[in-house]
Amino acid sequence: MTKILAIAVGGALGALSRYWVVGVITSLFERSFPFGTLVVNILGSLLIGILYVLIIEKLDVAAEWHAILMVGFIGAFTTFSTFSLETLILLQEGRVTAALTYIFSSVCVCLLAVALGMWGTKQLF
Repeated sequence: MTKILAIAVGGALGALSRYWVVGVITSLFERSFPFGTLVVNILGSLLIGILYVLIIEKLDVAAEWHAILMVGFIGAFTTFSTFSLETLILLQEGRVTAALTYIFSSVCVCLLAVALGMWGTKQLF
């Protein structure tokens, strides 16, 4: 039951953080491109790389920390379903270049962010 509560708390914090970050990014950039979702997915990818090294590889922490941070917080903070929907909408609007840019940047930059998070954390620890 402790893990379930940890996931719920992490999920609530992740969802609220996502809502806030998307709101801030959307207020700074034009709405014709889903910058908010892109930013949370990049940040989430960076964070999960860092957390993976710290929680799984380096530190001996309770399973609840894995649950609250990686499953709950990151799981609610990032979103693949919204990415998929926004990509489809761009394609339906005939904005193929924007859709391909979004796909490339979401997948490639997020993979690089995970790698950077893992590499940087390994350098520090």
